[in-house]
Amino acid sequence: MVTTESYAPLEGGCTCGTIRYRMEAPPLIIHGCHCTYCQCETGSAFAQNALIESSLLTSLTPTQPLFVLTPSHSGQSQTIARCPKCFIAIWSHYPGGAAIVSFVRVGTLDQPNDYQPNIHIYTSTKRDWVVLPEGIPAVEEFYDLKTYWSEESWARMEKMRPVIEEGRKKKAEEASKVPSS
Repeated sequence: MVTTESYAPLEGGCTCGTIRYRMEAPPLIIHGCHCTYCQCETGSAFAQNALIESSLLTSLTPTQPLFVLTPSHSGQSQTIARCPKCFIAIWSHYPGGAAIVSFVRVGTLDQPNDYQPNIHIYTSTKRDWVVLPEGIPAVEEFYDLKTYWSEESWARMEKMRPVIEEGRKKKAEEASKVPSS
């Protein structure tokens, strides 16, 4: 396992180069998500996401991504950061982590082949022809973070928890102020 002490920052970006970023710490965990929403959104068999604190995701270019709200399995939607020029999905934010945690699309890394999933999730809807590798945890739906995250990643998450809770409260307050139609 890569630790913060042995980590070299990862860089990546969109296809056209308008958006470039650097991950300043190792991912908390890397998911291979096989849910039907990820299959539809990517046009592929699954999405591969490296989770990292948004504060450790550094922009290397001046252009800001276009944030697009899209449906998700939870019904709470996800916000996908896309390049405003080539529209490649670069990362996303889910309600559970507010905008505090970014789910970086591993395929946008400069060296994506170096990073395989630490866990495969929502395998109950994976494509029948996808063969999951032995030795990598796989769960039918989601999972208990404390069971599968490294101690270092869990400690980093615990530091973020108050900020995440505050973000959730703020979002709930904003939603309650929106007039219903």
